[in-house]
Amino acid sequence: MAPSTSAPHPSRPLAGDRTPPVRPPGDGRHVLAVVVGVQLAISIGFFAVMAHLVIYLRHDLGLLAGTIAVVLGVRVALQNMLFLPAGAITDAVGPARAGALACALRAAGFALLGVIDGPAGLLCAAAVLAVGGALFHPAAQSLLAGVAPARRARGFASYVVAGQVGAVAGPPVGLALLAGGFGLLSAAAAGAWAVGAVLFLLLPAERGAGRLHVRRLTGGVSAVLRDRAFRRFAMTAAPTTLLADQIVTVVPLKEVGAGSTTLFFCVVAVAMAAVQPWCAAGGRGERPWVLRSGLLCAGLGYLALLAMPSGEGGPPVILLVAAVLHGLAQGLMQSALFQTVTRCAPSGRFGVYFGLLSFVAGLVTLAGGFVVGRLFDAGGGAAAMAPAGLALIAVLSAAVLRLPGRDLH
Repeated sequence: MAPSTSAPHPSRPLAGDRTPPVRPPGDGRHVLAVVVGVQLAISIGFFAVMAHLVIYLRHDLGLLAGTIAVVLGVRVALQNMLFLPAGAITDAVGPARAGALACALRAAGFALLGVIDGPAGLLCAAAVLAVGGALFHPAAQSLLAGVAPARRARGFASYVVAGQVGAVAGPPVGLALLAGGFGLLSAAAAGAWAVGAVLFLLLPAERGAGRLHVRRLTGGVSAVLRDRAFRRFAMTAAPTTLLADQIVTVVPLKEVGAGSTTLFFCVVAVAMAAVQPWCAAGGRGERPWVLRSGLLCAGLGYLALLAMPSGEGGPPVILLVAAVLHGLAQGLMQSALFQTVTRCAPSGRFGVYFGLLSFVAGLVTLAGGFVVGRLFDAGGGAAAMAPAGLALIAVLSAAVLRLPGRDLH
């Protein structure tokens, strides 16, 4: 693979860009400790609420299934739409400030969930949560990308592991807090995000970050849109989010039972966390075959789910194999995507590059999720086409994938 002439060098700004490089605040270890600590706290708070939100909306508030789908869909759709401008804002104001704002918005959103009981208020809370989520991810990963390369890969691995610990620990924590009512649960989640905001504010202001100017925002967006190699990569890598997200739909619709579904997602989290030390060692996350391997693992995982009969009578070993494959897939893909964006983004532009990748992936996820849902609604052979189609998408994406920049085989 020949080096791309359109991809900017990772260590210098774009030509004509007078914005000084954004340097990581404080010592690298301190930054990593803050980011990983925030990730653990907010992940527990997030999953504690989200695991029980649908039941609360359905049974406690008596909302119709269609209304619930709209509320949840607004959060996901709006968050995906805002990733690109949120990434540009992160670069303009600095990731620590953007992270604090993101956590404050998420805290407000979860607090609203506990005190409102109508569709209009819920949509408002969903919108606030979406804006906070769109800011948090580029902010947190921008801070990780800014630390020394020797610590960066292990720092990102710890970040992913902390998120998976939260995904496993959150639902039982939420169940325990529900004994005091959903208001207590939402307040606890809001508190966790508020703590995250305070931790981000404790980081010194980044050198090179300044006030929010329209020129800096538009300059960052136009810069990444001019990068043809990265645009091509974003389009070919876009299915990664679809493949990761759709297991949340496919596995429950296979009607394997609540216990088996819970076990599946726990195994996914464990496998995803377990592969992180391997990804971090020797800079493996930067190699194209790691991302391709993640895509192929996802494809094999969906083929395993396709082979498993629906209902609780299916062989549990197939479900476990599918869970391990999906966990490995997500772990490999997340590490590879982070390392690729870090390598390709000019100094001080990680947020907007991450934002473009997430924006394109979000569009693909929304469209693909709609198709998967319709196929399962149709039933019969159409339902079987959903995991088969996802497996085909994974294989095709792995086949056409091209990482920008130098050859890393």
